[in-house]
Amino acid sequence: MTRKRKPLPMLENVTIEAVAAEGKCVAHVNEMAVFVPFVVPGDIVDLQVKKKKHKYCEAEAVRFIKYSALRTQPMCDHFGICGGCKWQNLLYSEQLKAKQQQVYDQLSRIGKVELPEFMTILGSEKTCEYRNKLEFGCANKRWYTKEEVAALPPRTEDGPSNLSEPAIGFHITGAFDKIYPISKCHLMDDLHNQIRNEIRDFTLAHGYTYYDIRNQVGLLRDMVFRNSNTGEWMLILQFHYDEEGDEQKALLLLNHIADKFPQLTSIFYVDNQKGNDTFNDLELTLFKGKDFIYEAMEDLKFKVGPKSFYQTNTDQAYHLYCVARDFAQLSGNELVYDLYTGTGTIANFVARRARKVVGIEYVPEAIADAKVNSKINNIDNTLFYAGDMKDILTDDFVKEHGRPDVIITDPPRAGMHPDVVNVILNASPERIVYVSCNPATQARDLALMDAEYKVAKVQPVDMFPHTPHVENVVLLVKRTSENNN
Repeated sequence: MTRKRKPLPMLENVTIEAVAAEGKCVAHVNEMAVFVPFVVPGDIVDLQVKKKKHKYCEAEAVRFIKYSALRTQPMCDHFGICGGCKWQNLLYSEQLKAKQQQVYDQLSRIGKVELPEFMTILGSEKTCEYRNKLEFGCANKRWYTKEEVAALPPRTEDGPSNLSEPAIGFHITGAFDKIYPISKCHLMDDLHNQIRNEIRDFTLAHGYTYYDIRNQVGLLRDMVFRNSNTGEWMLILQFHYDEEGDEQKALLLLNHIADKFPQLTSIFYVDNQKGNDTFNDLELTLFKGKDFIYEAMEDLKFKVGPKSFYQTNTDQAYHLYCVARDFAQLSGNELVYDLYTGTGTIANFVARRARKVVGIEYVPEAIADAKVNSKINNIDNTLFYAGDMKDILTDDFVKEHGRPDVIITDPPRAGMHPDVVNVILNASPERIVYVSCNPATQARDLALMDAEYKVAKVQPVDMFPHTPHVENVVLLVKRTSENNN
């Protein structure tokens, strides 16, 4: 006999206290922390506990008794369902305060290093339509909210047919095979909504199948939109050919979209038969236009292809790179190493103020882009190398190319490998500029370098309004020369 679970409690008249991790907020009831999504500090709510642990629990708000003065009206009809922009209901000024505090908490609690007074976080001028890239999945069965399920017609022997309704939208957290249909996303220029909705209307009207990830069948699979501050647009459509005639259907759709939206300067497509939606290892077919778009920054332009990495908030990327360049304190005589260089954006951005820049990146295609970006901007003092950072950046590499005066490092969320940290310490540059999309792993790495380097400046930058994500730039100076800085 299975033991009957005790029902989880209802918590009444709870005041939400502060912003917490992962976009949730926190309250305390009987000294237990309660984490709640889609509320803001100052809300007074009744909470239904959904998961209970020994020291904390997770709950959802089932009734609002009083709304906080820090609230604002979410701009998106999908707020609270999509899960992407969890802070839309929080005033942007409060979002910035929370992100500034997040950086301080993580650097102080995890890093446990001496910190200077932080510079005020750089907010984004645009809080909507700020992204230059979005990806949408396609599924043969959409996800339904509780309210939508309740509104469905009564179940028959065959079940309600519209539970199999296909959708184009975003994946629901915890449901890898379900897509919630998105009619309007505010994160990118509205043209992408028009194109996506036209693809939906055309494919449904013409009987196209949508991808079933469990059984790996269905024609329409995924789509990626990219645009740039030069006014160019790129569309990448992923198909999954199942039977004869599918490629002709794909071309029919592509022709329709190309004719209806001349703003698209670049259209790619691919038949992806893999178990996942990544296409970096697949050969894409160019259907229309150029195989790249350009992003502009100061007097530079950067070539962005379908597989290229580029910061997804173009305007804020410029401010981020300006901070990194200012922190580097370049006079024109320095040898700079740019680690995790990607397509060489930072390397080329600082090259004209340095004697030489050496960039290292794991992805060979990105390094090819970096070299092209140097060439099209007539920059001849950069060198780029592809390979695993811990394998490329060795003591022998430093002996061959020279001891760097400045190292700029912009690692992925996991931070730097300990071997990379050791080579940086052995290289002993005067300054290290550490750009991070994850202040927690940045704090860990700062602790590893604390004996040799002191944190001199900290500048948080908000790249992603309405989300809990934040970028942070730290300047480290050698302790033997800190008095000279």
